[in-house]
Amino acid sequence: MTNHYQAKILLNAQARLGEGAIWHPTERKLYWVDIEGKMLHVFDPESGEDKSYDVTERIGTVVPTMAGGAILALQNGIALFDLSTGEMTHKLDPEEHIPGNRFNDGKCDPMGNLWVGSMALDEKDPVGSVYKVKPDFSFEKMISGVTVSNGICWSLDGDVMYYIDSPTRRVVAYDFRMDKASISNPRTVIKVADHMGFPDGMTIDQNGMLWVALWGGAAVGCWNPETGELIRKIEVPAPHVTSCAFGGKNLDKLYITSARQGLSQAQLDNYPHSGDLFVAEVGIRGVEADLFG
Repeated sequence: MTNHYQAKILLNAQARLGEGAIWHPTERKLYWVDIEGKMLHVFDPESGEDKSYDVTERIGTVVPTMAGGAILALQNGIALFDLSTGEMTHKLDPEEHIPGNRFNDGKCDPMGNLWVGSMALDEKDPVGSVYKVKPDFSFEKMISGVTVSNGICWSLDGDVMYYIDSPTRRVVAYDFRMDKASISNPRTVIKVADHMGFPDGMTIDQNGMLWVALWGGAAVGCWNPETGELIRKIEVPAPHVTSCAFGGKNLDKLYITSARQGLSQAQLDNYPHSGDLFVAEVGIRGVEADLFG
């Protein structure tokens, strides 16, 4: 039995490709990005203000850092961004030899390392990889042969890393060794049915259940990774749902991003809120995001 919920419109953002939702635990703001709009956004639910920063290239994801500011995954590598000055400092580009790729989704593990994936701009071939970027900005390739690198998160005890390469329609679990921040033993734990669209961004709740944004599915699905069972579904009034993050004072609101990209004019007429920011009250709490550093 799947419980159904409805997401509400929170912000008329009209993003081309909204993505990368993450709740800043101390600022109590939602960080998110518009990849094709080349914008970093910071939304304050208290005031309703959404601040945007033009980062001048495609931006795949954002993670706040322990030192303040944020680390960004851009089309051309990884950079630090100072939100008070708007100053960007490029730190590394593991794929400067692959100009047809860009960086996409990513998050930090419990040790403060950024795990970030890449993909081809045309999304056709499995030429992307997932890299682990340490706080000292040394990096290591961890997964290769990826087509559209997307959602990533860790189990509550940190012993498992969950990962999505969208066209596979699967969530894969890896054994995660905290002391080495290493992965092994990949296995499929969730298969997303064809009619539900493609799994995109992902987060985890305090019960260890996985919430997965569904591109082409107009929904966020919640699965039990132990059984592979779909247990909850949030309907979203936008076909291309891209990422989700628990936030709010009690981490009990699910913030959801969406996209206008890839929709026909007829679809946009039917779903005028595509690209907007949504929120759903699901009566469940998430867990604090890990910061970089």
